[in-house]
Amino acid sequence: MTPADTPSSAAPPGLRATYGPFLLLCLLGFAGFFCSYMRIPVLPLFAASLGAGPDQVGLINGAFMLATATLSIPAGLLADRVGRRFPVVAGLALLAVTSFLVALCGSAWQMAAVYLLFGAGVAAFAPAMLSLVADTIPPSRLGQAYGWYTTAIYLAMTLGPAAGGFLGKSLGLRQVFIVAGGLLALVSLCALAALPSARSRHGSSGHAVLYATCRLLRNRRLVACLLATVGSCVGFGAFLSFLPLYAAGKRFDPAEVGIVFAVQALANVVSRIPVGFLADRVDRRLLVAAGLLFFAAGLSSFGLCDRLPTLMLCALVMGVGMALAFTAIGALVAESVAPVERGLAMGMYNSSIYIGMMAGSATLGTIIRLFGFRVAFAAGGIVALFSLVLFAALTRHAARAAGGAPGGTSP
Repeated sequence: MTPADTPSSAAPPGLRATYGPFLLLCLLGFAGFFCSYMRIPVLPLFAASLGAGPDQVGLINGAFMLATATLSIPAGLLADRVGRRFPVVAGLALLAVTSFLVALCGSAWQMAAVYLLFGAGVAAFAPAMLSLVADTIPPSRLGQAYGWYTTAIYLAMTLGPAAGGFLGKSLGLRQVFIVAGGLLALVSLCALAALPSARSRHGSSGHAVLYATCRLLRNRRLVACLLATVGSCVGFGAFLSFLPLYAAGKRFDPAEVGIVFAVQALANVVSRIPVGFLADRVDRRLLVAAGLLFFAAGLSSFGLCDRLPTLMLCALVMGVGMALAFTAIGALVAESVAPVERGLAMGMYNSSIYIGMMAGSATLGTIIRLFGFRVAFAAGGIVALFSLVLFAALTRHAARAAGGAPGGTSP
């Protein structure tokens, strides 16, 4: 049996036998997201060079988020049916192809169409990788595993744009997409060679898929995690989309805005490994609750700040909150479902992230226009707190039904 086919209940009691496969997953996750995020700072500039305005740049990014949110669930189902290897390799290959296609684009509309395919690649790659992590690591170490793995990918999301910006200045905007495409093609070949093949997890009948879907929709612990994810990502989408506009109105220059984003990202990355160890020793529900409280406090306070140090403090609190909540949520999602359903569950989780970010960008933008930034940031915090209430109610009901606590495993 391969790691992708081995139930977590049959995993070895220690991590020694899984160090190699898990390290491989961290390296693949880092490489895939690093190469993909090289295009982040270059995309708006390249689109503008083709005559695109801000609204069209938003359309391009919106196409990516829409495709990822829509296709993550069917991609997760595919990972359960055919194993994890195929969607990982296919997703990486599609990311490589889209990088080359963007370099050939001559209009913003062509870029938007290509970014639909880019979203499909992320939808195939990300849930399958999250499922592989849970398949490889014993249940008692899931918190640590997701702490290390998400640290790797968030570090890639931080370093990738920096590398892309440097290459864009050195080589040119269009060349960044060519370099990223070549690197992604190499990563996909490495995944093809290194990841073991896996047998189908379901029979050929579609009844097994339908049964799995209905079963997960009745899983209150999973639904609680998905609602917490959507609620927090509404605020995160607002942070990414509107903090630069808010800061510009306060007369901060782009470098100072970059510092605020860097503080949030660094706090998120650095906190994940210790939070992962903590998630294996305490009730993970408590970490989700603390994370959502920190997140809501940091986001809501942005509208009250007009100095760089206070904005940095808000970003720090928000980043720590995201590390607490999302590291614990990843482990809870993995342990809430059977191994044969993890692909679908992780697809739902990945879809929830992008649905929340889309909702935050769309709805809170209207609130900003009507009531201002302070009310909008506060509204994002309130949504996160409301999702915490739903999370607590659903997990408490699930714990009563199961006769025990749902999170945290003593080592």
